[in-house]
Amino acid sequence: MERTAINRRGFTVTALVGGALMLPNSSNAQTAGKTLSKKQLSELVATAKTAADHRKLAEHYRAAAAKHEAEAKEHVELAAKYRANPTASESKRPGAPDTASHCLTFAEHCRKQAAIMTEMAAMHEEMAKNMK
Repeated sequence: MERTAINRRGFTVTALVGGALMLPNSSNAQTAGKTLSKKQLSELVATAKTAADHRKLAEHYRAAAAKHEAEAKEHVELAAKYRANPTASESKRPGAPDTASHCLTFAEHCRKQAAIMTEMAAMHEEMAKNMK
């Protein structure tokens, strides 16, 4: 009976967290308007010739960096909640989606992606400056 309760609790926590991640939040809503679609990004990267084109790309990459930073922060907060209320997975399945270590690993990944996007934004800002 104890095992069933633990399994249900782990499933419930995982379902709630997964659902929360799919809900739009204010940081995602704010950056969504500044990013380009995949098609727009691909076309602009292939055809960028003006300072305005490169500024538009820089804006896209800054928005993407902000989104990744928000996701990293969210996962650090989730890790703290998992640590405060650990599931059986912490010892039986380290790194499983319902563990603090999983959230921290994902947060680090998001931070690295944010750094890359920030570098891309700076590169395109520099290209825009050099075109004036």
